[in-house]
Amino acid sequence: MRSLLRRVFASPQAGLVMVILLLGAVLTAFAGTHPDRLTGLPVNNFLNSHTLLQTATDASFFAIMAVGATVVIISGGIDLSVGSIYALTGVTTALVLRAQGIEAGGTGTVLQAVVVCLGVGLLCGLVNGALVVGLRVHPFIITLGTMWILRGIAFVASKAESILLPSSLTALAKATLGFGQALYPVPLLSMLLTAACGAIYLERTVMGRHVFAVGGNAEASRFSGLRLGRIHIGVFALSGLTAGLAAFLGAGYYGSASCADATGYELYVIASAVVGGASLSGGKGSAVSAMLGALLIVLIRQSIRTLHLDQNYEWIIIGCAIIVAVVLDQSSARLTARRLARQARA
Repeated sequence: MRSLLRRVFASPQAGLVMVILLLGAVLTAFAGTHPDRLTGLPVNNFLNSHTLLQTATDASFFAIMAVGATVVIISGGIDLSVGSIYALTGVTTALVLRAQGIEAGGTGTVLQAVVVCLGVGLLCGLVNGALVVGLRVHPFIITLGTMWILRGIAFVASKAESILLPSSLTALAKATLGFGQALYPVPLLSMLLTAACGAIYLERTVMGRHVFAVGGNAEASRFSGLRLGRIHIGVFALSGLTAGLAAFLGAGYYGSASCADATGYELYVIASAVVGGASLSGGKGSAVSAMLGALLIVLIRQSIRTLHLDQNYEWIIIGCAIIVAVVLDQSSARLTARRLARQARA
């Protein structure tokens, strides 16, 4: 039992979980209460099923993208275009379904929407990867350019309109699954499943270990026979795929798609990965930690609203969190390097 507890507390996610629980406890203590409409009993403004599930839902859309973006960061790259991929994917899906005159839809409509969303997201990711590898330009520059290009395409294609989606997509994204009225767990379950798949990919597959190897030392990986170009294209494809999945869930949940969707999500996605422990220099990161980082950021946003603080502080706090996370990561790397150097000398 002691060894199990020691392993749990020594895991990379233990610190994040403790911070999330601590922040949740603070919110519970200071959130206040309101009377339940049915029973009249006092209900905590934060610690109730509706608020907790809505908080997880708010985090789920960019947490799913953060899993794919974390894979890119581990490989030593960065993807600034995930929000634009989200917008273009949602708009394309809405336009395709509208062109077919589908209003309500059914199972076939849902499957078609899934295929279009994942297909467009995957294609955008492949384009990003091919440009990075083919032009040999830093991913920051490439994805900064495609961020504007893809959102511009979404703007032109949609004519800046918000396009409604068939009700069958909303019915899927807002399925209660027996949890009760106004409780929609599908985005939360999708986030957990995506994080689990990302963890398995990174930690239990050969391809995942190759991503860590490339991010840790690209030259050594090249001399070891790894195909760096193929790996880089693959990680950007995964990032685009998760953005497409997030767009399918987000557009379905809100019932519409527009070129302005996911504006600014790039900050949240990268912040989730970095706060989750991903190193911007590559070679370090975790899909589960990225999901926890997204939950922590949403809790920070929730705390600002719950405590009735100025919402402009949200950007300040998230920016500070990124800086602190990067500084702690670099300090940890320096301490590890010094310890290894001392051991080598000994």
